[in-house]
Amino acid sequence: MSIPQAKMELRPLGNTGLKVSSIGFGASPLGSVFGPVAEVDAVATVREAFRQGINFFDTSPYYGGTLSEKMLGKGLKALQVPRSDYIVATKCGRYEEGFDFSAERVTKSIDESLERLQLDYVDILHCHDIEFGSLDQIVSETIPALQKLKREGKTRFIGITGLPLDIFTYVLDRVPPGTVDVILSYCHYGINDSTLLDLIPYLKEKGVGVISASPLAMGLLTEQGGPEWHPASPELKSACKAAAAHCKSKGKKITKLALQYSLANKEISSVLVGMSSVSQVEENVAAVKELEDLGVDQETLSEVEAILEPVKNQTWPSGVDQK
Repeated sequence: MSIPQAKMELRPLGNTGLKVSSIGFGASPLGSVFGPVAEVDAVATVREAFRQGINFFDTSPYYGGTLSEKMLGKGLKALQVPRSDYIVATKCGRYEEGFDFSAERVTKSIDESLERLQLDYVDILHCHDIEFGSLDQIVSETIPALQKLKREGKTRFIGITGLPLDIFTYVLDRVPPGTVDVILSYCHYGINDSTLLDLIPYLKEKGVGVISASPLAMGLLTEQGGPEWHPASPELKSACKAAAAHCKSKGKKITKLALQYSLANKEISSVLVGMSSVSQVEENVAAVKELEDLGVDQETLSEVEAILEPVKNQTWPSGVDQK
């Protein structure tokens, strides 16, 4: 059985040979992280994303305490399409109960994840939020354990994720070339913070694929603003609020503008966006199509950039319980 798929731009991911959709499906909301999501809705959302041409799905055992993986697994199984038609990334090392980057735990972790996802292998296995562990342990113990899992066919490629950008150079400078295939960075490529750009030439030289998540800065670039626990400074929060209000006054949506800004850079293979309803999928895909047809709304973007200029590239310390 095949599902007719809309055309979506596919971008090469580093040296992996994988071609991922420019927008990736962030499955953390399927773990009811931001509010309850029924199984029937989770399955429908995955199906709609696939139908619209999204082929890249990202999850973690940490999201919703393993619920995200289970829901995504059910959604993918229900597609009844060949396994090679979609690309799945999950993570290891971060769990509801805490962090554990030991070789023993990550080796057990992939088997648990595969069972929940109902898959024989994942395409990418990331070490999740490595700044919370010992980076030397990641280099000397975790990544070698992941290489073994790669040889065993449980994952095709290896990645690392986290908030501070210097963790990526620290690890990549200390492992043999080609050991780490992908990095997943979040909150560093959006209208308010584009510091990931500085790292791209280095990553290209290393042949490492780049995935960027959270183009909305964990909710800052939305009309409702970030959640209570958001670790950004009061100045950054209020500037983003002013930018959102400005867009609204012009009849524009800051979420769409922010997503299009992130998608416009083709050096980034995929921009991950959390989705938990068919309508969210439709809205995100419409933003992609509009960008392809009309380009970004340069006038509004310039106005928003001016509002955010005083807080540009302001980040926050990693360590708050970020979803």
